[in-house]
Amino acid sequence: MLHHLCRRTTKRDEQVKPEEIKKLDAYLKRTFSSTDLSVRALPKQGDTAEVYKGDEFIGTLSKDTEEGELSYHLTVTILDIDLE
Repeated sequence: MLHHLCRRTTKRDEQVKPEEIKKLDAYLKRTFSSTDLSVRALPKQGDTAEVYKGDEFIGTLSKDTEEGELSYHLTVTILDIDLE
């Protein structure tokens, strides 16, 4: 019973819509003061979009709805060779 009460209700299967991509793109450009950031849809994975700086892939944005609250999670990829 306790397990049932503590279970998270997360929905990650909703498509990232074109209007959301535009808003996320504008938000990232504004937040990071960088006009060369762009958010691009992933056709086969609807709940995720890719983030680029120019032509370089830097991470993913995932759409998440938990208990009626919509949020987006930005995951930035940093390769160890980039740290040298």
